[in-house]
Amino acid sequence: MSYLLLVVEPVEQRASRTQEEGREAYRQMGEFADGLRARGLLQACESLTSLKDATRVAGTNDALRITDGPFAEAKEMIGGFFLLSCESREEAVAIAAECPAANWCTIEVRKIGPCYF
Repeated sequence: MSYLLLVVEPVEQRASRTQEEGREAYRQMGEFADGLRARGLLQACESLTSLKDATRVAGTNDALRITDGPFAEAKEMIGGFFLLSCESREEAVAIAAECPAANWCTIEVRKIGPCYF
């Protein structure tokens, strides 16, 4: 089964770090990804830039709204993700608990599946 670990972080968190602290966090996450890859669990992973680089598209086909970030109402943002191949939800949750980012933000575990459930 495939599970997505979403790294959900406070919007202001990155700006509160020094460059050295940010690089250290990135290094830790890279080591975590390397470990998952070595275990044969990692399908894909990426870090995402901040909301200042984001664009939202919403509405209907007749009236789409396009809004460039940053978004004043946002309190959290998706900072990155890990796509895993796991035997169970419990395994995915255990891996999320191993993620270094769980020490400074939230790791949301989502099963990959159809959206009509």
